[in-house]
Amino acid sequence: MAPDAGPPAGCVLCGREIGSKSVDAETEGVFCSTGCRDVCRTMGPAQTTRGGEATGLERGAEETGAGSSGDEIEREPEGTHTFLRIDGMYSATCEAFLESVANKQEGVYDAAASYVTETIRVSHDADLLSKTELRDALSTLGYTAYLRETVSDESAGTDSTTRQAREMGGVRKRQDDQILEFRYAAGLLFGAFLLVPYVSILYPTHLASLVDWAALSVFEGALDLGGQGGFMFLRIYLVLTGVILFFTGLPVLRGAYVGLKMRQPNTDLLVAATAVSAYVYSTVAVLVGRIDIFYDVTVIVAAAVTAATFYESSVKQRALSRLTELTVSQVDTARVYDPGDGETTVGVDELASGDRVLVKQGERIPVDGTLLESDCTVDEAVVTGESLPVLKRPGETVLGGSIVTDDAAIVEVGAGATSSIDRITTAVWKLQSADHGVKRRADRLAVRVIWLLGAAAVLVGGAAIVLGIGPIGIVRRVLLVLLVGSPWALGLATPLSVATSLEAALRRGIVIFDETVFERLRDVDTVVFDKTGTLTTGEMDVIEADAPAALLDAVAELERRASHPAANAIVTAFGRDGGRDGDVRTDGGENEDGEDRGRGADAGSENGTDGDREHTGRISEFTTHATGIEGVVDGTTVLIGTLGLFDELGWTVDAEIESRVVESRGFGRLPVVVGRDGTAEGLIVVGDEPREGWDDALTRLGKRGTDIVVLTGDDEEATAFFSRHPHVTHVFASVPPEGKTATIRRLRAEGSVAMVGDGTNDAPALAAADLGISLGGGTALAADAADIAIADDEIGSVETAFDLAGAANRRVTQNIGVVLVYNVIAVSAVALGVFNPLTAAVAVLACGGLLVAYSSRRLVDAPSDSSFS
Repeated sequence: MAPDAGPPAGCVLCGREIGSKSVDAETEGVFCSTGCRDVCRTMGPAQTTRGGEATGLERGAEETGAGSSGDEIEREPEGTHTFLRIDGMYSATCEAFLESVANKQEGVYDAAASYVTETIRVSHDADLLSKTELRDALSTLGYTAYLRETVSDESAGTDSTTRQAREMGGVRKRQDDQILEFRYAAGLLFGAFLLVPYVSILYPTHLASLVDWAALSVFEGALDLGGQGGFMFLRIYLVLTGVILFFTGLPVLRGAYVGLKMRQPNTDLLVAATAVSAYVYSTVAVLVGRIDIFYDVTVIVAAAVTAATFYESSVKQRALSRLTELTVSQVDTARVYDPGDGETTVGVDELASGDRVLVKQGERIPVDGTLLESDCTVDEAVVTGESLPVLKRPGETVLGGSIVTDDAAIVEVGAGATSSIDRITTAVWKLQSADHGVKRRADRLAVRVIWLLGAAAVLVGGAAIVLGIGPIGIVRRVLLVLLVGSPWALGLATPLSVATSLEAALRRGIVIFDETVFERLRDVDTVVFDKTGTLTTGEMDVIEADAPAALLDAVAELERRASHPAANAIVTAFGRDGGRDGDVRTDGGENEDGEDRGRGADAGSENGTDGDREHTGRISEFTTHATGIEGVVDGTTVLIGTLGLFDELGWTVDAEIESRVVESRGFGRLPVVVGRDGTAEGLIVVGDEPREGWDDALTRLGKRGTDIVVLTGDDEEATAFFSRHPHVTHVFASVPPEGKTATIRRLRAEGSVAMVGDGTNDAPALAAADLGISLGGGTALAADAADIAIADDEIGSVETAFDLAGAANRRVTQNIGVVLVYNVIAVSAVALGVFNPLTAAVAVLACGGLLVAYSSRRLVDAPSDSSFS
């Protein structure tokens, strides 16, 4: 026989290191959990996803550092990985340009950018190219780059706990927004000044050439551009219009340049074609003494598009202000513990492998490590998604980011002094940078238009040469084609459509920063829901109680000294300063029809009387056990904990209570036995209940024809409740964070996927999905990884977002239709031989006015519900 090759390096699905605990599935391979095994059994063996993306195995191995179990995988790029945020990214063209800039730097192995998240990941040799040198190289052509890891240093004056909010509200970002405001103000100021002569002299002059009105006869020949007067006019308009074009319109010109350089035409190129051709045409016209000058078109187009962009930016900033101040899963400092020298507070980045860290009750463990000395209970929900606290014994691994819920813990820092939260953050950044944005519909249209426009200009120029027209005439005709034929208003319609859609979402408590969200929402085939905190409340609550009222009072007094979710729920339910006596069920919760089968807590026992409620609650002794607490209240010994604890301490438990404990387990519920003076007298069941409105939300999504999947780290008992829903396609339980990400990628092989979650452990899956949706009560990292944040924490808003996507689609379609107004008027005027600054201005103002009026009407009149038209 061949020698034993040892255990596989990683889970077949997610690549997670298996260790001593593995799940064998015979011919299917070895898995880190039953959840990963069930995913593979349901969805079949690993395969490459659409677009050539890595499978769950490949991505999982890349993110955890684990190897595969036999399949050859694509290794991630070598070198140092630097993550940067880039202000000024707004299109797929920007992605391609910045990747090309990065790849030209010495020592760069690979670069991946995403305008959806405004980020770029660069793999490089740190000896040849430092992070600051890379940052400076990418801060080019109006783009501003800064390191994501130093976001706190760049965010003075902001108080948000989400990294996304700090990045978008940082010093540099605020400076960029101020510059955009200056550009808008300059366009408005200079534009108003330059248009005065047009309105008072030039427009009436052109109108007089078209209509025979006696009142206009005074304007005939009023504008003489010959001689010194023409050069004076040229100097004024050439300079001031140039200020508007090259300062106010600089972002547009930059976008056009990048589009040309990358051979990816966009709406900026259409806007630039109109503005620049009008500017050049007008300059040539003045030089030859003509009065058909279109400086006004340059002014209006550049100023209008910049104003729309400024409006879009202001809406996004208002959306930013609506983000809920979310919880922080990472800590910055740690207490290094030395039995001889006591405690020393240091920064987490100063910790070294082997250090001993003291974590007090209620605090987060700063880094991964090994528990020393006594047992403790930790809440790992932020990392693993498990809704119930976990007992840890000396020698077992504890995860950075989890909370010590009783007593204190001494943790020996593990290798590398890293936290599970840090690794999840890095995984999210990798996924975000690789999430290339889709090309906007207007940009896709621009690609076709620009080639037609270029061909038309070449044909007109060629015809002019054949007809023997002079160089000036040829230039004028070619410029006129560009001026008339370019649908520049697509550049105005896009930011207006975006701002209108974002504003409509914001009014409904849905925070969106990227307009492509609406396009991606319309394509979603499957919606994946996390369980804890998403389909459920995420908070421990007393579901039923059956015990004497006096005992419940004593239990509440003891639980005040504990610090874990179950204790908080019991104190809330039975504490004398905030109890919900009549609201607690006592007989197993709801039946299958949703009817309350139990009695209030006051009726929890025949022994409970109003007199028992006069408990004084004096505690003379208090002891913490690994699975419960014990104390003496008013001379009576009270024990609260598991059946195992009661058995361990020799307390009497009758068969009925034992049976009810077994029946109460599941659905994320935790049965707690309570007793006095050596005898168990009752039961309290705490758990994480389904969120209000979850049934309707899943039903409405299901009726759209969307597949619904529940994906959670909780066990099967906690998720069985959801598997009975008629619109839930699959329920995958006991899936670790790496497995969630791998599952999302497997689902993406079959169609577009949206992920709804709220926890830090959901963040990589949120980033890996085609669309991530974070509920407002979630963690900061989840909000950063998502494309949509539900600010009001209502699960029904998920379905509302789909309605908004449909409305946004109709709005874009109608706005593009309005854009054709300009071209219809302008081309008709050319065909009739009456195209001049007056008719051009009418076309520009008609198009822009319709777009603004339509968008404003949609903002004011749109109802605040899901009925959009």
